[in-house]
Amino acid sequence: MNSSTRLVTMLEVAIMTAVAAVLDKLTLFEMPNGGSITLVMIPIAAVSFRRGVKAGLSCGLLTGLLLLITGGYVVHPVQAALDYPIAFAALGLAGLFRIREHYARKWKASLAGFGLLFAGAFRLLSHFISGVVFFKQYAPAGQSVYLYSLLYNVTYLLPEVIISFVAVLLILYSAPQLITRQS
Repeated sequence: MNSSTRLVTMLEVAIMTAVAAVLDKLTLFEMPNGGSITLVMIPIAAVSFRRGVKAGLSCGLLTGLLLLITGGYVVHPVQAALDYPIAFAALGLAGLFRIREHYARKWKASLAGFGLLFAGAFRLLSHFISGVVFFKQYAPAGQSVYLYSLLYNVTYLLPEVIISFVAVLLILYSAPQLITRQS
């Protein structure tokens, strides 16, 4: 990667980190004990699909750190790491499914879906572990803390992945240069 491409990538990561932080504040639904449905995944996924895993991980990590320092909920340093920088960095794994401009339309849509599901699963894993270790007191009496954490986190993450997928599809079909890597 030459220095001008590296600079453009760093600028895209910085801009999309800022956009992600703003979109995180536009809450569509909020869970009672933390977690919400937002549009935060869209810019991180865009960077990941366009620039790859390294740029996506960077964008997600920076987004997580920014969200943590601008109002994150912290009960323990490990919980903070799991729920913010690690969880959002995991969204960069969508970059394993890079979308190129010459791909067929259906293949682009498939890659976007697989990428968002894959990255969303790793974000879920991070929040799940945090829930099991640090928020087990919220599990109803008699319910497995593992089941509670899984169900609680799936309740807001699955709709967020679906909404993000729809948004990415709309962008792919209306402004593909924002998602696809130009040759």
